[in-house]
Amino acid sequence: MAPPKSLENIAVVGATGHIGGVIVSALLKTGKHTITALTRAASRGVLPAGVKRVQVDYNDQETLVAALRGQDFLIITLAVRAPGDTHSKLVQAAAAAGVPYVMPNNYGSDIRNPKLAEDTYGAVIKEQIDEIERLGVAYVSLACAVWYEWSLALGEPWFGFDIKARKVTFFDDGKTVVNTSTWEQCGRAVAALLSLPETGASPALADWKNEPVYIRSFQVSQREMLDSLHRVLGTTDADWTISYEPAAKRAQDGQAELANGVLTGVAKTMYAKYFMRSKAGELDFPKLDNAVLGLPEESLDEATKRAVEMVESGWNPLDG
Repeated sequence: MAPPKSLENIAVVGATGHIGGVIVSALLKTGKHTITALTRAASRGVLPAGVKRVQVDYNDQETLVAALRGQDFLIITLAVRAPGDTHSKLVQAAAAAGVPYVMPNNYGSDIRNPKLAEDTYGAVIKEQIDEIERLGVAYVSLACAVWYEWSLALGEPWFGFDIKARKVTFFDDGKTVVNTSTWEQCGRAVAALLSLPETGASPALADWKNEPVYIRSFQVSQREMLDSLHRVLGTTDADWTISYEPAAKRAQDGQAELANGVLTGVAKTMYAKYFMRSKAGELDFPKLDNAVLGLPEESLDEATKRAVEMVESGWNPLDG
């Protein structure tokens, strides 16, 4: 009897975006898959060599179904600007095309955590998962917590840092530890997962059927982030303006800002609540899959350096 094989045909939506691009790069390094990128006709994104491009029209379901026929696994990575019904269109097409597995667009969140349902975003995630299950498709979600470089580089409403201005707002005392992951670790995790045989002795892909994969890069506090920035930039506390704000007040202020049309109020509220829930032990992972997937230990300072380079280059998250 032939040994169990890993899945061969992998389709990716958002292959030229931030997390999608990292995942595709990691998959290519394994040399085990045929990778197909679903793109709009108007897309200007450049795909790496070895990735097949198939143009689709999200308003024409048949183009989606045709693109997904013969695929073994669909990875969905959508930009924040994507229309709200795009995810549904993709999973419906995957079901119609007979795709057995989908990785939904909810990177970071632990879909098994009941506390998640208390947030509006959690309700969206639940709708996504419910639809996938209703359509009879299996899913594997990536519970990687918040992205480290992204959150550090984006600005004060996220992790509280304005790297250019050398300012930081500590939530409460700045010592609350949270789970974070780098993009590279997320890419390695997906590639390792899809390199496993689909079935057979553990570890196998089927071990995570309709379950999250739990990974992280660091458990780190804002204070430790600032210390890392000092090592990367050669600064000290004296070079920074350090302020303190109760996380609960920050969450309330973010909601008020959003009500007044300040869109970054979403980030301010979400991240303040993230730290609050982590402090209360509400976001602890039930397990960690780093070791079974063979993920490496990472350098916090190297990840911080990448965030600094992103800021210094004028990086804009809406560019990809």
